[in-house]
Amino acid sequence: MLDLPQHPEAQLSPSAVVTRARLCASKGGSTRAFSRGLTRDSLPLFPQVPERTRLARLCQTQTAWTTRVLAVPTVWGVAATSGIALLPPMRDGRRPAQIGQQGQSNHRWIVGGKLGVILHQWGVSCAWDCATANGHAPHFQPLLAPCEGQMLGLADTGFHAKTGDPAHLQVCPRGPWNTRLLVETVWSMLTTVFQSTKVGHRVWASFRARLAWTMVALNLLARWGMEIDAQAMVHLSIAEFGL
Repeated sequence: MLDLPQHPEAQLSPSAVVTRARLCASKGGSTRAFSRGLTRDSLPLFPQVPERTRLARLCQTQTAWTTRVLAVPTVWGVAATSGIALLPPMRDGRRPAQIGQQGQSNHRWIVGGKLGVILHQWGVSCAWDCATANGHAPHFQPLLAPCEGQMLGLADTGFHAKTGDPAHLQVCPRGPWNTRLLVETVWSMLTTVFQSTKVGHRVWASFRARLAWTMVALNLLARWGMEIDAQAMVHLSIAEFGL
């Protein structure tokens, strides 16, 4: 972030904003709990802590910076989706401003959104997008377009579209291409460390910003804790970074 100048009236530098947004995504839960913990435990490290709502707005308006951390495509990668609950199913439709929709994820009904990611062969995100939970996996096929000619995308049968699939998308039935199961490790890390399968945002822009900074935290921590053994097998682990 050294190439980005700091606004003359800003109290936080761009790197400080990114650090706080990444920590908020890593901790999971609500912004209220994160703001209380940041003020209580990290005041010596961050003496200028903005007010909670201002910090949330900074995280939302500066999501364009998150593209700097996306990985470069490799020879093969994995395309997958996962549901994120915003409301209990019993509360579906009670609010006219509800942003989540009802859909299926992991063989269960949720009311919320859906995260689609493209991971390269080391388990780091190259691209991502989000949609409501009633969206189908082929909605995320355009994420593979920039990787054409660079990466073979492995996906399950849910990514198959009736209108046709990209040439570099390999739809894998159950059994072959078990290397695609790398994404299950990534989902496990997002669930146990970031608590990202259930959030409480009520505005779509805030929900999208939360996912953007979650991808930043995942990419940084996955690279930091990555281990490659003698057989060139990658072992991903970010449990030690749980807050």
